Amino acid sequence: MSSSESVLKQIAALVPAGSRVLDLGCGTGALLDMLQKEKGCTGYGVELDDANLLACAQRGVNVIQLNLEDGLSIFEDQSFDVVLQLETLQHLRNTELMLRETARVGRIGIVSFPNFAHWPNRLQVMLGRMPVTRVLPYEWYDTPNIRVGTYADFEVLARKNRLRVLDSFGIQDGQAVRTFPNLLASMAVFKFDRG
Repeated sequence: MSSSESVLKQIAALVPAGSRVLDLGCGTGALLDMLQKEKGCTGYGVELDDANLLACAQRGVNVIQLNLEDGLSIFEDQSFDVVLQLETLQHLRNTELMLRETARVGRIGIVSFPNFAHWPNRLQVMLGRMPVTRVLPYEWYDTPNIRVGTYADFEVLARKNRLRVLDSFGIQDGQAVRTFPNLLASMAVFKFDRG
């Protein structure tokens, strides 16, 4: 199993069977497809890219073309059991608003993002350079990431927005990291609700 397949399996394990799911920034729809086939979930993906929309349709994944910067006003409060926002927060201008929208639209939210505090990133910064890694593969001048954050930063943001963290861990090389994830994991994963 590849590292990316392992990550999808770990995220899928956080989603209760039979859930109604909204996947924000769903890409090619791989995770929604897995959730439908393996866990009997239903729902929609939200995606902006035309090629990814086509890939979702070819998989049989329901997808809506929507710019997440415009918010989620088309969805009612608590209209989904789970809202996924995987590796999208760092691309959004209004991260905090989208986090609150995720909590409003879903009973449970699950987010993941590159953890800037991972030790190789810290070392590169100490050596005077912005990090370039497998999870953060771009140079500072051509990155699609608008912002960077850390595992510890998200804990603070969740508290500020009165979100209750139900589970959290890091991921490194496709494996869950629960000991010192802020230091030892390149990706952060949080499952939360409105408490």
